[in-house]
Amino acid sequence: MRPLHALSMRSLLPKGLYARTLTIIILPIAIMQVVVVYTFFDQHWQTVNRRLSDSAAGDVAFLTRAFEQDPQGFAALAQDFYESAEMSAEFAPDETLPQITRPALFTALDRTLRNALDADLDDAFWFDTTRYPAYIDIRVAVTGGVLRIIAQRDRVFAPTGFIFLVWLVGASILLTVISVLFIKNQVRAVLRLSEAAEAFGKGRDIEGFKPSGATEVRRAARSFLEMRDRIQAYIDQRTALLASVSHDLRTPLTRLKLALAMAPPGQWRDQARGDIDEMAAMLDEYLAFARGLTQDEPAEADLGDIARQAADAAARAGANIVVEDPGEPLVARVRALALRRCIANLLDNAASFGDRVELRLLRQDGMATIMIDDDGPGIPADQREAAFTPFNRLDTARNQNRAGVGLGLAIARDVARAHGGDVTLGDSPLGGLRACLQIPV
Repeated sequence: MRPLHALSMRSLLPKGLYARTLTIIILPIAIMQVVVVYTFFDQHWQTVNRRLSDSAAGDVAFLTRAFEQDPQGFAALAQDFYESAEMSAEFAPDETLPQITRPALFTALDRTLRNALDADLDDAFWFDTTRYPAYIDIRVAVTGGVLRIIAQRDRVFAPTGFIFLVWLVGASILLTVISVLFIKNQVRAVLRLSEAAEAFGKGRDIEGFKPSGATEVRRAARSFLEMRDRIQAYIDQRTALLASVSHDLRTPLTRLKLALAMAPPGQWRDQARGDIDEMAAMLDEYLAFARGLTQDEPAEADLGDIARQAADAAARAGANIVVEDPGEPLVARVRALALRRCIANLLDNAASFGDRVELRLLRQDGMATIMIDDDGPGIPADQREAAFTPFNRLDTARNQNRAGVGLGLAIARDVARAHGGDVTLGDSPLGGLRACLQIPV
């Protein structure tokens, strides 16, 4: 049993190739930048800012002590100090320190300056690093009012940190954009190969597909095209072979029919004619299974219309079929003749063993579902999968006195899977068997 933390980590990882490749490239870059930024701020920028803040706090403490010792001569001292240290100071009588403080975006800067002022000043103070872009406003409570000091920001904080961050973020964005464009171009070739394989599996034309992308993807695409050619050659050979066999066998069957027609009436003639008709039906079923989906091209069609056409044909043959209209068009790109034969096989199978057959269509999770129920004897659950085996006639109540060679369900599933769907068997609410055909819409 896998640990719970391993399952949770796997659920957080991206599933697609595009997202996983981006994660492989971007995550190490992000981790590296976090480490670099942390190291830079912790070992360089914070140290430089602390020294600058200590220097500025020392100048503020010097001006404060000078004012308290000689308030009358402070103006001249402040002028000299401004010219030498680029820090202006003036006394505001009868004022008090502001009560509202606006925090800076980088709170670490305010914290560094506050620690430096706390260490050098015994008087209450207040400062604002957000009001002026290029200056710091520092105010100290003195006797009779407030001493206001305006210092240039460069004297308190190192500006190189922000420049470093801008370059770092800009480079990260540029690398991310380049990675996204490059990976998207590489993944596109994989998606095209996947779409071509899916189209070929559904019997669609993929003549416009060409190998592209990285060397490994091109190699996989060429292997796929070679496999497609081999499979298509095998299908064509199988179809031609069985069509030829069917044609060759029909000639002697026709001669036998003529001979029987000229023979004197009798029970033996009727039995022989039945055997010949059964052989002809078997040949037709063999040929239909061999041809598969090669008779028509995929096109947009309403599955409800196809199902109703198959149901009408079965009803004309004597089946008791009830069709429940879906109430909305179920349009899909399908081979209409093959799909109609698929539904007809399922209806014929149901009508052969049941007195009542119901056909219902509905849409479920992007799939069109066609359910065919009958009130016949059904098939045991452990034998339902075997019922789809070609030429397999189950030795159950559903096959007593049953004509055919056991290809109806095999052809139906073959058609459904070629369209990206499937046929499954289950219990019917009518008491018999339910055949469920699903086709993507």
